[in-house]
Amino acid sequence: MPTNFTVVPVKDARGSTRCPGVDGVLKEEDEEATGDGVPKENSPFINNTDNDKANSNSYDGTNMALFEEEMDSHPMVSSLLNKLANYTNLTQGAHEHEEADEDEGAKKKTVKSPQMGTFMGVYLPCLQNILGVILFLRLTWIVGTAGILESLAIVGLCCSCTMLTAISMSAIATNGVVPAGGSYYMISRSLGPEFGGAVGLCFYLGTTFAGSMYILGTIEILLTYIVPKAAIFVAERKEDEVAALLNNMRVYGTCCLALMAVVVFVGVKYVNKLALVFLACVILSILAIYAGVIKSAFEPPDFPVCMLGNRTLHNQKFDKCLKTEEIDNETVSTQLWRLFCDGPELNATCNQYFTSNNVTEVQGIPGLTSGVVSENLWSAYAPLGMIVEDDKLPSEPAPESPQDLYMPYVVNDITTFFTLLVGIYFPSVTGIMAGSNRSGDLRDAQRSIPIGTILAIATTSFIYVTCVVLFGACIEGVLLRDKFGDSVKGNLVIGTLSWPSPWVIVIGSFFSCCGAGLQSLTGAPRLLQAIARDGIVPFLQVFGHGKANGEPTWALLLTAGICEIGILIASLDSVAPILSMFFLMCYLFVNLACAVQTLLRTPNWRPRFKYYHWTLSFLGMSLCLAIMFISSWYYAIVAMAIAGCIYKYIEYRGAEKEWGDGIRGLSLNAARYALIRLEDAPPHTKNWRPQVLVLLNLDSDQGVKHPRLLSFTTQLKAGKGLTIVANVLEGTYLTKDAEAKKAEQNIKACMSAERTKGFCHVVVSSNLRDGVSHLIQSAGLGGMKHNTVLMAWPGTWKQANDPKTIRETTATHHALLVAKNVDSFPTNQERLGEGTIDVWWVVHDGGMLMLLPFLLRQHKVWRKCKMRIFTVAQMDDNSIQMKKDLQMFLYHLRLDAEVEVVEMVQMLKQMHLSRTEREREIQSITDESRSSIRRKHQAAAETSSQSRHSSTAEDNQEDEAQLIHDRNTASHTTINDKADAAPERVHMTWTKDKLFTERRHRECNANVAVRDLFNMKPEWESLNQSNVRRMHTAVKLNEVVVNKSQGAHLVLLNMPGPPKNRGGDENYMEFLEVLLEGLNRVLLVRGGGREVITIYS
Repeated sequence: MPTNFTVVPVKDARGSTRCPGVDGVLKEEDEEATGDGVPKENSPFINNTDNDKANSNSYDGTNMALFEEEMDSHPMVSSLLNKLANYTNLTQGAHEHEEADEDEGAKKKTVKSPQMGTFMGVYLPCLQNILGVILFLRLTWIVGTAGILESLAIVGLCCSCTMLTAISMSAIATNGVVPAGGSYYMISRSLGPEFGGAVGLCFYLGTTFAGSMYILGTIEILLTYIVPKAAIFVAERKEDEVAALLNNMRVYGTCCLALMAVVVFVGVKYVNKLALVFLACVILSILAIYAGVIKSAFEPPDFPVCMLGNRTLHNQKFDKCLKTEEIDNETVSTQLWRLFCDGPELNATCNQYFTSNNVTEVQGIPGLTSGVVSENLWSAYAPLGMIVEDDKLPSEPAPESPQDLYMPYVVNDITTFFTLLVGIYFPSVTGIMAGSNRSGDLRDAQRSIPIGTILAIATTSFIYVTCVVLFGACIEGVLLRDKFGDSVKGNLVIGTLSWPSPWVIVIGSFFSCCGAGLQSLTGAPRLLQAIARDGIVPFLQVFGHGKANGEPTWALLLTAGICEIGILIASLDSVAPILSMFFLMCYLFVNLACAVQTLLRTPNWRPRFKYYHWTLSFLGMSLCLAIMFISSWYYAIVAMAIAGCIYKYIEYRGAEKEWGDGIRGLSLNAARYALIRLEDAPPHTKNWRPQVLVLLNLDSDQGVKHPRLLSFTTQLKAGKGLTIVANVLEGTYLTKDAEAKKAEQNIKACMSAERTKGFCHVVVSSNLRDGVSHLIQSAGLGGMKHNTVLMAWPGTWKQANDPKTIRETTATHHALLVAKNVDSFPTNQERLGEGTIDVWWVVHDGGMLMLLPFLLRQHKVWRKCKMRIFTVAQMDDNSIQMKKDLQMFLYHLRLDAEVEVVEMVQMLKQMHLSRTEREREIQSITDESRSSIRRKHQAAAETSSQSRHSSTAEDNQEDEAQLIHDRNTASHTTINDKADAAPERVHMTWTKDKLFTERRHRECNANVAVRDLFNMKPEWESLNQSNVRRMHTAVKLNEVVVNKSQGAHLVLLNMPGPPKNRGGDENYMEFLEVLLEGLNRVLLVRGGGREVITIYS
């Protein structure tokens, strides 16, 4: 429905009508906005120049003062509309290059607005590019070989493909302004830089090989039909004729390529000025063909074909189609006789087939009304070297002789079949991008491109279909199958049908091929230059440079080099399928781009061309893919492999570009669909993998403190699964936004350096503890949430109170990995030699301890390491049987590891005593501590009050607390998780600080203090029995682990749970320090409460 606009004039305080606004200027895509720090959307209309800012006081005093602070970033509508009206997208194209050539060193002229319309700007260029060498040199041969019906199928298949592609291209071209760059610009901006670069380079290669094909066509016309005597290589034997022709093509083709490259280098203005001449040649040639068809209806041209039996003769070496002739009443042999016999004598020995069959002449062009159309309906495929025959003529068979190869027969130079002809014919329908490539020169590109392109394809399709039918209705079948016109004295077959003379077609096709070759050499370097200047393929950067006027000199050299490869192939029939592949790849992705944009229904997808549908695009894409494999399956695979390699290279090394492409939208839709599906249920154990939330620490300059933590993440993930690297800044976002952005940039740079693929998330919180809690709870989205938290060992655990992180991960059912001495972990470039990854499996945690070493060993850093598993035997366990069971368990898990069972009877005995026995054990353990307390308390009572603060008193107090604290200075973490589940366990605190408080409280009465200290039952035992057992376990287990695993590359240990009483957090961290003392690289592992590994398939 129409949209109505109302323009309201705005008056200032003085009553005058004004339209305040800031003139926008075109802004580069990579330019960042300034002002409030918020990046603005890339737009050619929203930005200001310095002059505009200088005039910013024009807003003062207006009644738009409410918006005056936004004027720098949001121009007034009047200014926007003014810029829209004056906007032109004419880029550095051929027109500017011509001006630069004419005004070398002078000031460049002002670029005029484009004025080309639909007819001159799109229709005629498309017509010229579509109609070309295949029409003049191969279409008659295709009709004769495939027959009219199959030829119509070939033409219909190829023309349908290009028509559907044109519909998709019209939709894309009318969805906004298309700068010069044509198909490459459309595909790259619709499908992203990876697809754009891959298809752009394929299109470039196709255009370059098209130049080779046109040059080969030019040389074929020159040497075969214009000056055959100019051949440098002349075959002495008939079997060498093909090789001699190919060598001539190579020599003359190379010279022609060099000449054309010089013309293009000197200036494209010569090519552009000759374009109309070349186009006139094409049109005149086609008109001559139709005139000849009409004339053949009532006066067929005289082009006899000499037949021996039913075999077609090569008649360039004889003038009369006779075996003998009467001269002065005497029968003499003819030149034809001498070709088949040993000599001119009538009794000479002759070829048996020549002797058995008569020589006849048939009209090569019987005419439109001759009825020959019924004979040419069906195909006549033949193998290489087979003689072209007319089945309707009588023939006496003769035994085949090796000498037949040297007889003047017309033979097939290649093996023919339907799919081959499809590949050879398809280049004749390419060229539909000519209009979109000139979009910068069009007055109204969004109107001209669809109309001109579709009309050009409809016109050329009509020409091809009518030519197929008319050729089959006017020309004899044997002449149609004669590719080079050898049976009509070397005339161009299509030329024999034309009027008024065959030379009209010969000269017209010659200049047409020359022009097409020049245009290919002009367009291909500019396409390569556009790709290079986009910066998506790093190694092509050098080809973005050129002469002072922008001419792509280096790109032209590369194009000429690739074109020379096609010329060295030398066969038109071999080059045509190659360029067909590259063009089909391009057309396939144009259809894909339109289909993706249509199905995604992106808000920006609003093409003015309405006659499209996603089903048409998919049909066109399917046709392109089918034709690729129909014409040449191995060329198709090679072309797809080249495109795939370019795609992966750009993805791996190319510059990051955000062009609002459809693939990004497709990825978002696919991600949304997958996330919704993942919400249904948690992943099965077989699909479980660590989705890691990495809690990273930053220094005061927002630099990453422990980059090795990211290295370890990369080694653990190997690019698979979800990785979220997070950090918390303390403060408020309004004051810390700049620091947050800097931190995010630093983290991303470190992730890139460590090759960690994942997401970065920086949170600003008023409290670090709350920020970490929020990350653990809310990081991720939907089913793509983390299930594992990875962090470095907290060096400031006394201040940070870090066991809360463990509690939160346990409450949220997340696994927790804590890396001790993380800075000593290997980098991604290191390769650890022979060594072990030791797993201390004390309690079952769902299989995390088994799975993590397996994942690490997939990475090249840890690949040579062997896995060892240590487990602790219970008091009543049979260690030998336990080892066998564990080995069988690992066998079913498909894990290779050495197994060792460790017996720690004394420690386990203390953990499994009855209450009475446990009190006795604790009593014996604490006896030494009590006697120490008695002695040192008496010494303390005799000293002055100042000695309480002396170093001696502190040493004494430390001795009193030695049961727990004498090992606090260790450093590192881990403890038995199983004890956490014991219902009788009591979690209390017993620290040096508490002892200080007790001593100060009791010093006023030494006797009371001593009495109270020894009569703390049951408080003493309830206070200490849990801590004593914990410390005893940590000490004994540490001794065993250090003894067994001190030389291991990595040690994985169960992480015990924190005490239920949160007052015991400090002791908990001390226990972990004691447990990990003397170990280098340690990873503490706490499971998330679910099985992560299974023996089932």
